[in-house]
Amino acid sequence: MTTKSTSTDNRSIVAAAFGGLVDTGDVASVEQVLSDGFVHHRPDSTSSTKAEWLVSIRASLENIAGMQVEIKHMLADGDHVMLHSRRRLPSGPEITVVDIMRFEDGLIAEAWETIEPAAEAAGHLEWWAAGHR
Repeated sequence: MTTKSTSTDNRSIVAAAFGGLVDTGDVASVEQVLSDGFVHHRPDSTSSTKAEWLVSIRASLENIAGMQVEIKHMLADGDHVMLHSRRRLPSGPEITVVDIMRFEDGLIAEAWETIEPAAEAAGHLEWWAAGHR
């Protein structure tokens, strides 16, 4: 399999799995594409195993019902897929999310996730100010 076809395949896997999760709450659509050794990483340096991450996803399903997801970008390069989206709950704030997934043997082996409330984005730019160097 060439890098191009692998990237396309990996992108299709991510689109189908996460589409199933968002559209119908089908956690199995994601579970089946995660490797047994899957690790999910958060910006606060915490990580969770496949089992731990799936428990948190199942627990959040009720809270994310009706969530609107707008895919801004989905990029694939070899064994990595990056998904950039904007998400909004019916009665909640809008968030911007970047997910990066690394594939191994046709399954997602690792994922990194960064979430930023859209309303806080301007305030986070202060990190770049001269006093924060």
